[in-house]
Amino acid sequence: MTLAYKEREKKGNGARKNHGVSYRPPGQCKLLLVLLVASWNVMLMDNWPGYDLDLFTYPQHYYGDLECVLIPHGIIVDRIERLAKDIMKDIGYDDILVLCVLKGGYKFCADLVEHLKSISRNSDRFVSMKVDFIRLKSYKDVVGTGRTMKALLSSIEKYKPNMVKVASLLVKRTARSDGFRPDYAGFEISDVFVVGYALDYNEYFRDLNHICIINEHGKEKYRV
Repeated sequence: MTLAYKEREKKGNGARKNHGVSYRPPGQCKLLLVLLVASWNVMLMDNWPGYDLDLFTYPQHYYGDLECVLIPHGIIVDRIERLAKDIMKDIGYDDILVLCVLKGGYKFCADLVEHLKSISRNSDRFVSMKVDFIRLKSYKDVVGTGRTMKALLSSIEKYKPNMVKVASLLVKRTARSDGFRPDYAGFEISDVFVVGYALDYNEYFRDLNHICIINEHGKEKYRV
């Protein structure tokens, strides 16, 4: 997850905590929270079987630990490029501060920022971007119930940013959801346990480029 916001004042007493849901934006700003969804998102249906693992390359030390490739790396990259275009179109060309929610959001954040910078470099106006980081105690890398995100946004709103937007790479369909919907989304998936593309299981699988479904053998193998 990443928070990105457009700054209008360069000065401000920014404060950050690496736990809980507290964050103080630097001065008055337009804030975009980028997670690892209202633009259209790509919906993967509950009966989507994924791709056979034999069609892709992935680290050998995970052989036998995965059920399938849910979203290949190339599709992830293409989708993030489109999200970047949507974000720049909606936010415009003010300065942007990106707040990345660690740890699972760092890969999505890095790729999204790179695409945002590419759009800036090829436009007639330069957009300044800063990146900051925050860690939340109960954050699970993917938008599920939405409760943690609402708490974080409530904390940020106290400082009256000019704009707050949320972007997420993955949103889960779950009966536990409280109805929260981020402003930008990459993919909507069923309530399955996914790893890869910086999403982990007990710190494993962050080095996996594709988003995959972990199998029961993998859960048991890396259980703490």
